[in-house]
Amino acid sequence: MEALIAILPGDGIGPEIMREGVRVLEAVAESAGHRFELREALIGGAAIDAAGDGFPTETRAIVKEADVTLLGAVGGPRWSAPNTPVRPEKGLLDLRAAMNVYANLRPVKTHPALYSASPLRPEYLIDVDIMVVRELTGGIYFGKKNRTADEATDVCTYHRSEIERVVRMAALFARERNGKVASIDKANVLETSRLWRSVTDEMFREEFSDLELETMFVDAAAMHLLTRPGDFDVLVTENMFGDILTDEASMLCGSLGMLPSASLNEDRRGLYEPIHGSAPDIAGQNIANPCATILSVAMMLRYTLALKEEAALIEQAVYAAIEAGYRTGDIAQADTRPVSTSTMGDQVIEQYRQLAKAI
Repeated sequence: MEALIAILPGDGIGPEIMREGVRVLEAVAESAGHRFELREALIGGAAIDAAGDGFPTETRAIVKEADVTLLGAVGGPRWSAPNTPVRPEKGLLDLRAAMNVYANLRPVKTHPALYSASPLRPEYLIDVDIMVVRELTGGIYFGKKNRTADEATDVCTYHRSEIERVVRMAALFARERNGKVASIDKANVLETSRLWRSVTDEMFREEFSDLELETMFVDAAAMHLLTRPGDFDVLVTENMFGDILTDEASMLCGSLGMLPSASLNEDRRGLYEPIHGSAPDIAGQNIANPCATILSVAMMLRYTLALKEEAALIEQAVYAAIEAGYRTGDIAQADTRPVSTSTMGDQVIEQYRQLAKAI
């Protein structure tokens, strides 16, 4: 197949982990005979430095033309002073809004080879396979904001249509999995959550009665993610809750460096990125974990480009490399010598090529 892919490395470790993601894409293209045209563009702090805008016109045009977009990370302390007029994160929000990618998929799946990297006891990690569906373009992150010297306001607003479309996507994924959806809110306190719960209950009565729905307060969900994570199948929630819960859930997998994500619109045209940040403290040292970016490439192939076999091979290759003892510092064991970002990429590519040849 042929596809135009927008490559947005971003800031901090973004260029380093993106380099490995691109190398994996090139290996897939070479092995399977696909043709991927890669167009690189600026976003975040790098874009502010070059163009004064976190999401410049040139980047917007490339993203609009591309079939799919792969993002590294944005942000860093050099753009985070209190009175900074333009912040890199604004570029990320503008990108999501421009693509109308309203549903953020964050899979949380444990692997026995990484049980020791998690702070939780191994018995809590067995057979954990959760798909978190986070609403991405509404809520408090996109609401009206105001700040004075003595007061600040962030408005959280949700419309019925925003809730319906993300809950519907979560339900459709549940039909492909184990038929269970946990809807997370704070309906005992927040009006937005009360609307969220009533709309979700209505949809499951009228449209998804074949599925099992569990509603849960966000504080209870935070606890259960660490005490009974294997009970969850698909978890759907609003923007901020999803952001926080998935960072917590990364500890099940051993590191933020292992969690990919996909942000989709109605047409499954997607934005793919690791869930971690730009980690400026380790930028340029070639020690960041590229696995979340590589697994985001796998999600991109599966959900937007419909290359399910290649996606599965990438995922197998990542864990084959880890099982062979190759790990960056964030997931290394006490008796394991950490490898570099580029070495981790080398090993995943080698495992991918071996798996592809065996087919």
